[in-house]
Amino acid sequence: GVDELALLEKLLGLPEGNKYGVQGERKVPVLQTNNGPGLTGFMTIAAHLVKQAKKDQLLGSTAEEKAVVQQWLEYRVTRVDGGSSKEDTRIILKDLNTYLEDKVYLAGNIFTLADILMYYGLHHVMVDLTVQEKEKYLNVSRWFNHIQHYPGVRQHLSNVIFIKNRLYTNAY
Repeated sequence: GVDELALLEKLLGLPEGNKYGVQGERKVPVLQTNNGPGLTGFMTIAAHLVKQAKKDQLLGSTAEEKAVVQQWLEYRVTRVDGGSSKEDTRIILKDLNTYLEDKVYLAGNIFTLADILMYYGLHHVMVDLTVQEKEKYLNVSRWFNHIQHYPGVRQHLSNVIFIKNRLYTNAY
């Protein structure tokens, strides 16, 4: 969580210098603010950083978009971060694959914080997928590849390779 918040900060073009800590067994991120109490919780801090950077469009423009962004941020915290088994991962990829069938981004046609944080949350999963698995979850692969090439998103994270065309070894 804390590492991702640092990535988000950089992506948003915020000056570094925010101090993060973690709280409790579940290592909930905490942002120390100069004035007032610290902010607690991954999504709370992420939304705060977006507002600080004056990039509110990343939270959605319409009421519906805002709700969809919130929904995916919740999904990220409860399902993606909460899921640990191979089976959890399979269900998440299957759900996402179906959802992304007719969408460019998680909130439809606009790039939002939901895309950024789902990308960070799924990076370790996508790195480990086999070529066959990437083909099985084609919509997730397309979306993930699109997001990782979005300016500033990937930073130091490894580039996940997706094969664009199949090689036929027995052709002529």
